[in-house]
Amino acid sequence: MARPVWSGALSLGLVTVPVELYPAVADHTIHFHQFERGTSDRIRNRKVNERTGDEVTQDEIVKGYNLGGGDHVLVEPDELDEIAPERSRRIDIEQFVELAEIDPWFFDRTYWLKPAKDDFAKAYGLLLKAMDRSEKAGIAKFVLRGKEYLAAIRAGDDVMVLNTLHFIADLRKPKDVMGGLPKLPKPRPKELDMALSLVDEMTSPWKPEDYRDEYSGRVEKLLKAKKAGKEITHEEEPEPSADVVDLFEALSRSVKSRKGGGKEPKKTKKKAGLSELSKTDLDKLAREQGVKGRSKMSRAELEKALKAS
Repeated sequence: MARPVWSGALSLGLVTVPVELYPAVADHTIHFHQFERGTSDRIRNRKVNERTGDEVTQDEIVKGYNLGGGDHVLVEPDELDEIAPERSRRIDIEQFVELAEIDPWFFDRTYWLKPAKDDFAKAYGLLLKAMDRSEKAGIAKFVLRGKEYLAAIRAGDDVMVLNTLHFIADLRKPKDVMGGLPKLPKPRPKELDMALSLVDEMTSPWKPEDYRDEYSGRVEKLLKAKKAGKEITHEEEPEPSADVVDLFEALSRSVKSRKGGGKEPKKTKKKAGLSELSKTDLDKLAREQGVKGRSKMSRAELEKALKAS
């Protein structure tokens, strides 16, 4: 069982519930060490003086803020410690907001909040039920690992969920990142209607279990093959798609392909599970089946062509 990353108390008015904070997300990224090619020698990162080349220990290092022009303000670690936020043991809910009002742009990390002791299950359950019924989120600030966070506390499935939020000063506006956007022409009514039809045809219940990290799977497969001394083969890159010239025609074909062209294709055991394949795997299968014009087909068109072949 995971250990809590923070423990303290959740406070709402005069009600205080001791709680523990647990990470709700696990990192499944495959991490590598660095080696010098052709050797078994590890590559290590060292902190060195750029003028002398001598290695410097951590207790000999101070921080410096760049003023520009090569000038820096030097700050000792204990000076930062003196002004750091106190190691808070409270999450004080300052207000409640409609959960739908919080733009997803603000959300950062997700944690579970559980009562620290069974003795406080009643108060915890009461607050959880109130949040669930109201569909509101409590807004609070708290300190984790020496850093102050903005947070939204809401009801999950029989447990409270704490989402850390970005402060508005941390968010970058599109124009500040990308510069000016091209002038967007007003869509023709029939194009907009067709686009909405495509959205409707592609709408289905959200099933997160249908989505997998395919790249990590390929990395694991590569590592297992190399460990077993097998030859590594790479899939042929799919042909690039042609540029869309007639937007309305492309939308029409997309909607028609989603509807199956008004004709239900025969279902065979051979074609079962096409929806579970990646676009790359569909391209590969289409190449093996000799499907013509596959490079210009959408995913839906590929599935239809494979089922009909």
